[in-house]
Amino acid sequence: MLTKRTLLRAAAATSLAAAAAPAARPARAQSGRPGFFKSRDIAEAGLIYGLPIVMNYAVMYDFVIDTASPQYKAPLNTIYNEARVFTYKDTTVPTPNSDTPYSMLWLDLRAEPIVISVPAVDPKRYYSVQLCDGNTYNYGYIGSRATGSDAADYMVAGPHWSGPTPPGIKKVFRATTQFGLTIFRTQLFNADDMDNVKAVQAGYKAKPLSAYLGQPAPPPAPAIAWPRIDKESAKRNFFEYLDFALQFAPALPDEVWIREQLARIGVGAGKSFNFADLGLEEKAEIGWGLKRGSDAVDDAAATIGKAIHGWRVGAAQGDAAYFHGDWLLRAAGAKLGIYGNNPEEACYPVTRKDVNGDTIDTSQYNYTLTFAPGQLPPVNAFWSVTMYDSKNQLLVQNPIGRYLINSPMLPDMKQNADGSLTIYIQHASPGADKQSNWLPAPDAPAYLALRLYWPKAGGLSILPPGEGTWQPPGVVRAA
Repeated sequence: MLTKRTLLRAAAATSLAAAAAPAARPARAQSGRPGFFKSRDIAEAGLIYGLPIVMNYAVMYDFVIDTASPQYKAPLNTIYNEARVFTYKDTTVPTPNSDTPYSMLWLDLRAEPIVISVPAVDPKRYYSVQLCDGNTYNYGYIGSRATGSDAADYMVAGPHWSGPTPPGIKKVFRATTQFGLTIFRTQLFNADDMDNVKAVQAGYKAKPLSAYLGQPAPPPAPAIAWPRIDKESAKRNFFEYLDFALQFAPALPDEVWIREQLARIGVGAGKSFNFADLGLEEKAEIGWGLKRGSDAVDDAAATIGKAIHGWRVGAAQGDAAYFHGDWLLRAAGAKLGIYGNNPEEACYPVTRKDVNGDTIDTSQYNYTLTFAPGQLPPVNAFWSVTMYDSKNQLLVQNPIGRYLINSPMLPDMKQNADGSLTIYIQHASPGADKQSNWLPAPDAPAYLALRLYWPKAGGLSILPPGEGTWQPPGVVRAA
């Protein structure tokens, strides 16, 4: 956990080292900037703190700002319904869900709150509305588990809004940032069910509070000059993008100290950090810190949660109180799959390893995943096993257009004689007699995500993640 104490301990160690060393770089001391190693430590902490924030801005830019982007969805404060599931062609968000057609709503809460309305949904059909802000905090939920299946109106307000709750509003949600993503997930039972999903999606509505109340709109928020971002520029100009995003994210109590440290190297809301303008020594110190931070996030993502039969089972999503300043956990969660749900809404065991701890390499071997009788994932909604390319965590193109196997497919799958269920994980088809149970894999190392939507909380359960009474079986290399 990267905390204030950790950063201050690093600063103290650096000060002791500096005291023991010959005096050097007097110009730097007079400039007010921290020394080389202190700047490195701050840059490292800044990468860990800011990674999810910058990742979120990159997605936002693709989805609602850059109208020329192939991933563009809709303007701000406009619901975009995807009447399909995600495929290998969707490349903006790593580890995408291909179970539930998405509806997306990017909120601009600067001028006034937005009212989200949901229709009555058949209780047999799972749906959820995840409210995720620019800090990647899940600050609220609407849906089957959280609020039930009845039609209702909910209000989402920004960090600076104050006012009474209007009549007719069932609940008010408060974002920690002025912009944020709302993700609607609507369960699809099978290919013939898409029209029913479309009918539910048509009932999702969003309108400004003034329009909901039939009142005049307030003055519009100022126009914004959105900086262009892509994967390469995000790496090259990381702190420039963090500067930009932080102006829409008022510091929470847990963040004051790290914002103060970042300001010492010229990073923060309203600042204009420019890596290209730095001297060689400053570039070296900041670059080293960014690299250390990136490595720390990778290490944390690889070890998050508990190792169970090759899977990593844990939780790395929640609201601000859940993280409580643990920026490394937040960054690792974003690296594993940004916009993941809280564990009570969905659990996500993931693996790149087989049951023996070896890399799952479907360019070299075939594998199986077998659920013993009575040991299917325990859920109130549904479960799925999704295949990704390990290198980029994106869905894998395959000849049958199948990216996952999930519980709605069970009637068409073949069980073993003892009642167990075996999934065949391999690049080539296992044959016509087993194709119903085939999860196509890349001609490369693979990455699997097991999703349990609305996991059961009692009896046989994965909750709490990594400590529950149910454990995922290991992936086994075929003989």
